[in-house]
Amino acid sequence: MNIFELLKELEIKFELLEHAAVYTVEESRQLKIFEKLNGQACKNLFLRNKRGDFFLLTLPADKRADLKLVAKLLCLPRLSFAAEEELEKILGLHTGAVTPLGIINDRNKKVRLIIDAELKGKNLLLHPNTNTATISLAFEDLIKIIFHTNHDYSLVELT
Repeated sequence: MNIFELLKELEIKFELLEHAAVYTVEESRQLKIFEKLNGQACKNLFLRNKRGDFFLLTLPADKRADLKLVAKLLCLPRLSFAAEEELEKILGLHTGAVTPLGIINDRNKKVRLIIDAELKGKNLLLHPNTNTATISLAFEDLIKIIFHTNHDYSLVELT
C-alpha cells in the first residue's frame, strides 16, 4: 500500500512538501525544509541487535542518538545500525529515506518503533517513504498508523 493511500484511508491530515532528494538532516536544513512546514524535524535510525531484532528510533533532529542509553532503557542487548540491505528488505526504504512510516511495508512485523517522548503531542516532520518529500503530521496520527499496522512501539525519555 502507498503511504498516501493509507493516510487517506485513516483520514489523517498532513502537509506535504516536495523537494530535491536529501540524505541527511543537514541537507534538509540547507533546503530550509524545516522552515517551510509546521512541526518538529525528526531523525530516524534503523537499528538492530545481535539477536537479529530490528528497531526504528525516531527522535528530534537536533538530539544526539545515545544507543547505549536506548538499549539500557529498554533492557535490550547492544544496538547498532542495521545494514542497508536489511533496511531495503524489511521496510522497502533506502538510506536517506528512513521513516517510521516505512512500517507499512513491514508485513512480518519485524520492526519495533522507539520514539523519543519529547515528540509526544507535536507535529512531526517525516519522509513519506521517499527522501524527495517531507510531510508534517500529528504525533497522535503516527500512533494511529502504528496501531493500524499492528506494530509495537515504546516511548523513551532520552536526555
